[in-house]
Amino acid sequence: MYWLAVRVVVLPIFAVCSGLSFGPARAQPWPSRAVTIVSPFAAGSGVDVLARHLAAEFQEKLGQPFIVDNRVGANGNIGAAAVAKAAPDGNTLLVVTPGVAVQNKFVYKTMPFDFERDFSPVVLVAKAPMLVMVNPRVPAKTVPELIAHAKANPGKLSSGNTGAGSQGHVTLELMKSVAGFDMANVPYNNISALNTDLVSGQIEAAINYVTTAAGLVKAGQIRALAITSKLRSTDFPDVPTLEEAGFPGLESVGWYGLYTPRGAPADVGATLAPIVNAWIVSDRGRKALGDLGMQATGGGADDLTAWVRLEEDRWGPILRKVVTPQ
Repeated sequence: MYWLAVRVVVLPIFAVCSGLSFGPARAQPWPSRAVTIVSPFAAGSGVDVLARHLAAEFQEKLGQPFIVDNRVGANGNIGAAAVAKAAPDGNTLLVVTPGVAVQNKFVYKTMPFDFERDFSPVVLVAKAPMLVMVNPRVPAKTVPELIAHAKANPGKLSSGNTGAGSQGHVTLELMKSVAGFDMANVPYNNISALNTDLVSGQIEAAINYVTTAAGLVKAGQIRALAITSKLRSTDFPDVPTLEEAGFPGLESVGWYGLYTPRGAPADVGATLAPIVNAWIVSDRGRKALGDLGMQATGGGADDLTAWVRLEEDRWGPILRKVVTPQ
């Protein structure tokens, strides 16, 4: 009887302890450990520097390490493929560029991921405008004058860019299709070589990001005719936008969005987007973006999705026409 009594008492206690030890674990708030932000471009690039600014801001606000991992190659495809295969737990993020989201599928015959299927949007952080530039010896002070000069000299003018399908390449192609002029595209693997040839007059024009030639423009070695954003640059307030120069609705910019692997918890985006939106309008954020030649954007996941669809509609037809997949 004594043994039975003990048995009756012990079993309920064991059952209670079992419930405490092995019952369903309570979910911890995100992030509960270090988070990796994949920059698909090299250390020191604009994408990389932006990723490091974001990592520092997230770490300060959320109290967990945010580590930037550079996965370089194939215009962002290497890094994006790594994130597409990562666990969708919110602990791996990707800084996405136009190539990853839109352009690369027209440039490469095969892609290691499906962008719409494999990623979820968080926030559009910033845009990076370009400058339409000419060698100072070109007798054109405005974009309309450059177009007139090109029409008067068919087959004689060339414009530098950073490769087939690059933002500078497709921008010129769109301008040519709208305005009906001819200018050869000259691709460069090296921005320094492009700038050298533009300054020396080996090429007459170029379309490239503001930061790549700002110093040369300010020194008078290159003339800027237009900026490709919707807004003028505070660094070049006298340079009109392409829209002001006769191309209504045309905006051609690099841009940088934050994404997770598809299936990541919803609270990841809900946590990060407000931090980004606050940072880009803060003194610290405005300075960081200004130093990178970027313009604050912000918004939410739906805004980013809408922007990517607009980019696809804008550049898809041009890319299909002028790029042969490799």
